[in-house]
Amino acid sequence: LHRAATYYPSYKYEKNILFNIQAEHEYSACCNIFRRKYTMRRKDREIVDFNKMIEILDKCDCCHIGLIDNNDTYIVPLNFGYEVHDGMLTLYFHSALVGKKIDLIEKQKSASFEMDTKHELITGEIACDYSYLYQSIMGKGSIQIINNYDEKIYGLKRIMSHYSDKHDWKFDDKQVNAVSVIKLEVKEWSCKEH
Repeated sequence: LHRAATYYPSYKYEKNILFNIQAEHEYSACCNIFRRKYTMRRKDREIVDFNKMIEILDKCDCCHIGLIDNNDTYIVPLNFGYEVHDGMLTLYFHSALVGKKIDLIEKQKSASFEMDTKHELITGEIACDYSYLYQSIMGKGSIQIINNYDEKIYGLKRIMSHYSDKHDWKFDDKQVNAVSVIKLEVKEWSCKEH
């Protein structure tokens, strides 16, 4: 996020959330890249403000990525970090060096993802009065395993920054070489609040 703030002088960093302190229209152009190819049925629940989308994303603590497994779908929950650069969202994940998701990522160039937060059960006198409130994010993009050592460290720092108030984490060679770092460059995403 510090890096994002460098590229966006009009943003300030506070508690891992980027706040726009200039007119919103200045960023309307970069937000257009996230428009989906279909229309959300419940437009009243769609969040389109870029800053609000990032704020919701920052509150999420787990991201599910969807991969193709032959003729099936494979979904796995992961801890994550992120950065915003030139209006583009990039997600980072860490993983063991070997395993099914690593095998699948090596075979494909794209993945879908989903995350959600702000869960609240609404109760009632009858079953149909019940509901469940949430904020959710869905999207897709290009996925790859990072091989560059410095980029792996950067990805690990983004993950740690998402879960802590510390941003200058140090990693030794043994720690870096013991994990895989995955990067998902988001091409399309949407946000909903219920």
